[in-house]
Amino acid sequence: MASIRFTDGQARPTEFLDLTSLTLDEFQLLVPPFEAAFQAHMREWRLDGKPRAARRFTVYKNCPLPTPEDRLFFILTYLKTYSIQVVQGRLFGMGQSKANQWIHVLLPVLLAALRALGDAPARSLTALAQRLGVSEADVATVVVPLEEEPAPVAPIPAAAPASPLLPMTGRNGASSAPKTRLNSKRVIAGRRKTTPSKMSCS
Repeated sequence: MASIRFTDGQARPTEFLDLTSLTLDEFQLLVPPFEAAFQAHMREWRLDGKPRAARRFTVYKNCPLPTPEDRLFFILTYLKTYSIQVVQGRLFGMGQSKANQWIHVLLPVLLAALRALGDAPARSLTALAQRLGVSEADVATVVVPLEEEPAPVAPIPAAAPASPLLPMTGRNGASSAPKTRLNSKRVIAGRRKTTPSKMSCS
């Protein structure tokens, strides 16, 4: 299965920027803290999310993401393009289930690396004000609190429960479909006499 690698993107800086939102220099600055966070994560956990018991993490010969650059390139490309996991897996030479595992490992690793650099997203007005070096009042004029967001264009009726992603059929219960009583002597489900087929050889 053909796949893209960091070395492919490195040869095309504009395409690399399109795929990751980072220049090559910015990317290289992020690799060491990202790899340190990855190794720390893999000391505790296996790729399938279970706690590590015996063997330490090693890169196998057929690993789809063998280098720190490939792992960072994989997760940044996923975050920028937000492709479905099947597509992400095909791009990087793996199946959907492996892509799912790598995504679930590398997302918290990237967040840990960004926190170590002080570049993780701010989760409060206070943290954002400290990062920008301005007062909370100045930040509050730019950021719209969640309570003051505009109402959706088509509001959901208050009486309706929260709808699932897909519409559901009616409740389970007695079916209104007619029942065929095959065990009854009064019901004949098939013909008693066979009709010769026109396609038959006899």
